[in-house]
Amino acid sequence: MKKLLTVSMLAASVVAGAGVATTASAAGDNVRIATNVPYEPMEYTKPDGTLTGFDIDLGDALCKQAGLHCSWVQQDWNGIIPGLMARKYDAIMSSMTINDKRKKAVLFSNPYIVVPSAFFVPTDSPLHKIDTATLKGKKIGVQRGTVQDDYVTDKYGDDAVIKRYQNADDVAVDMSAGRLDAAFFDQITGQSTLINPHPKKYRQAGPDLTGPKKYFGDGFGIAFRKNEQDLAAKFNKALKTLKDNGTYAKIYKKYFHKAPPAKDDS
Repeated sequence: MKKLLTVSMLAASVVAGAGVATTASAAGDNVRIATNVPYEPMEYTKPDGTLTGFDIDLGDALCKQAGLHCSWVQQDWNGIIPGLMARKYDAIMSSMTINDKRKKAVLFSNPYIVVPSAFFVPTDSPLHKIDTATLKGKKIGVQRGTVQDDYVTDKYGDDAVIKRYQNADDVAVDMSAGRLDAAFFDQITGQSTLINPHPKKYRQAGPDLTGPKKYFGDGFGIAFRKNEQDLAAKFNKALKTLKDNGTYAKIYKKYFHKAPPAKDDS
């Protein structure tokens, strides 16, 4: 899903965060966690406005296990790393892909889930195979500043028309209006935004994509300022415990309706 900031923005974030004392320890183990909604089932709001989703439930469970008092902060994606560096919050847990570019700006936890990306099209679309020939002249919708944006721009930008949006819901609106030929999301976002609400109207085109790692990284991780090694270690320890005691699997099944993959990298 989400999300790849530009080199200039990341560089500015590194400078802004350099040499700053840790916030969580200064605040007595009160940790503010930023997230960007709506990206069901990862992070979204209930009708009453409260936050929910896989990231939210897992984040709350991690905080409880680590003995931390955590609160959630909603933040637009384009400013989410600069906000971390400006100390508006202490961590980011918002389906953020771990990749080399982001590692220059932030410290990541161990990956807590690996999610592929995929193309989504109307059911009656002639698009089945995805390549430069089939996408020539086609309009592809992506969320601006994401890893999906970066991938399609580099790979298909000379052949297709890349249309960028503030969020996944805006992409879905233009798909419904017929202004796009395809959308490129992380797979669970495309599933929840397009296929689940309209199973007869949309389908996935082509296979799940998990590489190249240059774009799709090593899964989703929690981001911290680089001098927050102790805080990151607490979350990593808590993640391992939740995987060992079955709590992680319970939360995973709640949102994905199946057991998590057997491989454990944490």
